[in-house]
Amino acid sequence: MAFLEKNIAPDMEFEADGPEHQFLALSGDWTVSTIGDAEKLIDKLNIGKDRLTCIDVSKIEHLDTSGAWLIHRTRGRLEFEGRRVGLTGVSPIRQTLFDEIDRHHPPSYRPEKSGFSVAGFLEATGRQMVDAGKDAKAMLHILGSLGLVLSTVLLHPKRLRSISIAVQFDRSCIGAVPIVALMSFLIGAIISQQGGFYLRQFGADIFVVDLAGILVLREIGVILTAIMVAGRSGSAFTAELGAMRMQEEVDALHVIGLSVTEVLVLPRILALMIALPILTFVADMSALFGSGLVTWAYLDIPPAAFLTQLQAAITTETLVVGLVKAPFMALIVGLIACVEGLKVEGSSESLGRHTTMSVVKAIFLVILVDGFFAIFFAAIGV
Repeated sequence: MAFLEKNIAPDMEFEADGPEHQFLALSGDWTVSTIGDAEKLIDKLNIGKDRLTCIDVSKIEHLDTSGAWLIHRTRGRLEFEGRRVGLTGVSPIRQTLFDEIDRHHPPSYRPEKSGFSVAGFLEATGRQMVDAGKDAKAMLHILGSLGLVLSTVLLHPKRLRSISIAVQFDRSCIGAVPIVALMSFLIGAIISQQGGFYLRQFGADIFVVDLAGILVLREIGVILTAIMVAGRSGSAFTAELGAMRMQEEVDALHVIGLSVTEVLVLPRILALMIALPILTFVADMSALFGSGLVTWAYLDIPPAAFLTQLQAAITTETLVVGLVKAPFMALIVGLIACVEGLKVEGSSESLGRHTTMSVVKAIFLVILVDGFFAIFFAAIGV
């Protein structure tokens, strides 16, 4: 019977093919049962590496995923040392195994970093640029799919999952009101205290009202809210979708013929685009309230004078400029959160990494988009 067969110890030997070429011929069993002995042989691979051009696996009796992975990793190490190494003697069945391993883990070997090097810096920069390109492509894919689903929903309104949108709105907006209001109140108070401290030296402490009003309504309110939403709701979206990926629920939706974008992505992004302008307005009012209390207690500016000066300093456009940014920032946060969630693989480490990346990328892009809006509004004179 097969399970009574004795394992054949793995072995390897070098075969020269001219002065510049050398083959590494593997033999025996390269399986999980003999992987320990095989690794010891590989660790001793220090002869003729500068001439090694091919690994011959035709003499291997039994080969499984463990042995194929070890050979794959060895190729990566040798290639890193400067020699292109190929495989020969691979049967069609074994070629399928090697192709599958190569598809998930391209042959590469990265030694431990011993310090800064120009080549290492350029390599890391290149990898990050490639990853950024892949992220941009994934976001455009989700955005295009979202547009297609929206057009379908407009033609067939019954397909809009209103209950799912309401649930996500409750989590993203109503549940976030206390923390957004508290943080904005404190930020408004700090702006007024610091502004009043310096403006008082010039006898211009009344203009702290102008400073707080314009800064909060145009910039601080929407940015602070978007950052908190990215850390709260964005990370939650990534974790939820990532957990569904780990439990193969996303694959199940594909199997039964449902659109992942329609079922999972659209309700979350629509809820977030509705919630963020509301939260931004709440943040603006809370920050102005905190600013008014501080100017009253710290600068002896009564509430009536504060409101009169605030009315003279701001206009409806000032409020609208901040609120207009909110849906776009919500779209960015939602897209990044969903993209990162759908990229999660089958491990908790992957879930944690993509959740962290979701928050970091969302905050970065929110600030970048705010800068573009500032340039745009300055160009049109708003």
